[in-house]
Amino acid sequence: MIHYHGLPMTPVLAMLRAMKGRHAMVSFESPEQLPEAVEICQSVALDNGAFSAWRQGKAYDFDGYVEWCGKWLKHPAVDWAIIPDVIDGDEEANERLLCQWPHGKLGVPVWHLHECLERLQRLCRQWPRVALGSSGKWKDPGSKPWWDRMAQAMRIATDADGMPLTKLHGLRMLRASIISHIPFSSADSCNSSRNVGYDKRWVGTYVPASKTTKAIVLIDRIESHATAHRWNGQAAGVQENWELIG
Repeated sequence: MIHYHGLPMTPVLAMLRAMKGRHAMVSFESPEQLPEAVEICQSVALDNGAFSAWRQGKAYDFDGYVEWCGKWLKHPAVDWAIIPDVIDGDEEANERLLCQWPHGKLGVPVWHLHECLERLQRLCRQWPRVALGSSGKWKDPGSKPWWDRMAQAMRIATDADGMPLTKLHGLRMLRASIISHIPFSSADSCNSSRNVGYDKRWVGTYVPASKTTKAIVLIDRIESHATAHRWNGQAAGVQENWELIG
């Protein structure tokens, strides 16, 4: 599984040292470290920044993102980009954005947990990679309601043996308690970038001496966990309960 670490990370020196040879996800809302990321990282994915814009109540710049992707998707280090989505929007709005996307299968559509399972089934049949995004009453990854909904989604997105029908990406789901149960091909998190600077969380005799070392410790800890190779019908003690879509 590919572990994508969200940028930016400060200070930039910590990012340059800790992210060398790693995988990065760079958001359209915070693109300042993209030029460095494509030079030092093993691969880069582009995030549309819709979650950040939605959380801040900002209008989303669809045209600006499409133009930005058109430039950076040509770079050999950039593998794919999240297609713009409306976080809590209806399915019609997100389907319209899919139709307007000009960069083909270099884009990855998002299925939001509040959307119908039929849409997830259709996306898995049509796209080589589908991203799963927490939303609506299932906006908190790892909660009991979230796991119940993910159990329903996994029954649609995997075959009879629990193997994924297409590559699955977990948006904001890069934590051991999640990826150890779900057969993701990739997942992302800003955990390492956000916690590098929180000095009060680093206590004890062997506190890392620099933010670079803290970043490396965090990234190594995250990457020490592999994904589940199949969906086994249970997650975090939650038994599956759904209706099968034909």
